[in-house]
Amino acid sequence: MAGQGSYSRLAADEAAAVISGGGGDDYDSKKLRLLGYEPQLKRNLSLLSNFSVTFSIVSVLTGITTLYGTGLQFGGPVTMVYGWPIAGAFTTVVGLAMAEICSAYPTSGGLYFWSARLCSERRWGPFASWLTGWFNIVGQWAVTTSVDYSLAQLIQVIILLSTGGNNGGGYLASKYEVIAIHAAILLSHALINSLPIAWLSFFGQFAAAWNMLGVFVLMIAVPAVATERASAKFVFTNFNTDNGAGIHSHVYIFLLGLLMSQYTLLGYDASAHMTEETKNADKNGPIGIISAIGISIVVGWGYILGVTFAVKDIPSLLSPDNEAGGYAIAQVFYQAFKSRYGSGVGGIVCLGIVAVAIYFCGMSSVTSNSRMAYAFSRDGAMPLSSVWHKVNEHEVPINAVWLSAFVSLCMALPSLGSLVAFQAMVSIATIGLYIAYALPIFFRVTLARKHFVPGPFNLGRYGVLVGWVAVLWVVTITVLFSLPVMYPVTRDTLNYTPVAVGGLFILVLTSWVVSARHWFKGPVTNLSG
Repeated sequence: MAGQGSYSRLAADEAAAVISGGGGDDYDSKKLRLLGYEPQLKRNLSLLSNFSVTFSIVSVLTGITTLYGTGLQFGGPVTMVYGWPIAGAFTTVVGLAMAEICSAYPTSGGLYFWSARLCSERRWGPFASWLTGWFNIVGQWAVTTSVDYSLAQLIQVIILLSTGGNNGGGYLASKYEVIAIHAAILLSHALINSLPIAWLSFFGQFAAAWNMLGVFVLMIAVPAVATERASAKFVFTNFNTDNGAGIHSHVYIFLLGLLMSQYTLLGYDASAHMTEETKNADKNGPIGIISAIGISIVVGWGYILGVTFAVKDIPSLLSPDNEAGGYAIAQVFYQAFKSRYGSGVGGIVCLGIVAVAIYFCGMSSVTSNSRMAYAFSRDGAMPLSSVWHKVNEHEVPINAVWLSAFVSLCMALPSLGSLVAFQAMVSIATIGLYIAYALPIFFRVTLARKHFVPGPFNLGRYGVLVGWVAVLWVVTITVLFSLPVMYPVTRDTLNYTPVAVGGLFILVLTSWVVSARHWFKGPVTNLSG
């Protein structure tokens, strides 16, 4: 029973009733009851399964591939090669701070439950929980939206290249066809997530293996087949200032280029949301967070290096007139194989490897979304909460699964009217979710500094220091990614990130003041008796 004594005393008032009523249950179930919940989800996930779901959500193939063009535009090789480990180091700090709290409170609610408990002695618990929970769940839905829409766009590029390319009469799908592909992807993800957790565990492990092997295949194959490869000097020292955005400050360009890295290293809260289905959750949940981040940093850096060694002419890769229609990394793959074999089929196959990885990323993202929606509705925080926290005969929160898919579809619809509006919507994926990460960490190092009792995974005397560094990094990237990305600033070039995130904050705060403060009391026990 090592570790039971380390549970926070914030749950001590429930402990006697819980333990006395659950003597025959296993350790994880007892500890979940200690936190106020009757186990309803099947606890079948091992450490490997928990890690696999999170690793497939972080998915370096997804984030780097999607925003490789942004990295090339803002700084090029230098920004990507050196920006990646910088963002990775600070992301690890954020992950460590989250893992420590996860170890103390291993529930599907994750971040919002942590905030409630950490603020309970100051009576700020319900508001902290409400604020954190809505930023978390909307951020997660935005992540699923951006991932699956990115896959739909990549499929569009694959179709274009397979039918002759941009300059050879290739077929370019319309925005309506792209949204239809997006809807079909979400439908398949909802169907898969309706299966028993054992199937999801299998798919998660397969996805993790695919991501890992896919990175190694691409980082070796693409530069190997390219007839012209970049020099080491180019890869490690070339700084692209020709961004076409009217930005000339080298520091500013470098910082904007960090978006590729920071967007990729996102979604690792999934391990926390899966803890009620994970064995030895107070240890394996935190390890899942840290291992997913650490391994992603290593393989992601290798992927960046491998692809960048196949880059020669940055302007041609970013040009909308190239064969891939300006999709930079697709042009790199296609051009590498075409220059060697006279055909770009091999490059299209490589894009297929990436597409499968992105597909699994979206699938795992829906899994995480549904567990968050299940937990948040279990505590009465969502409209029609009684509907969303129901589980089926396979102990899957089936209604929350389909809700998550539907909301993610709706969040992509603004793309039909304006890509600017859509980009503003999915900007919540990076900034909104990181704000949700930072809130419980901030409460842990301030309001709960003296009474927080960590679980088996803890940072000891360094916990507060790590927490403050994590909070300051989130503040930094929130400001950074809200800055203009193009000059002069007009209605069409304005960075709408602060508008989207600020709008979300106003909606959440208004709903609290007008209504929720009267009835939402934070996490509510579902223990009988």
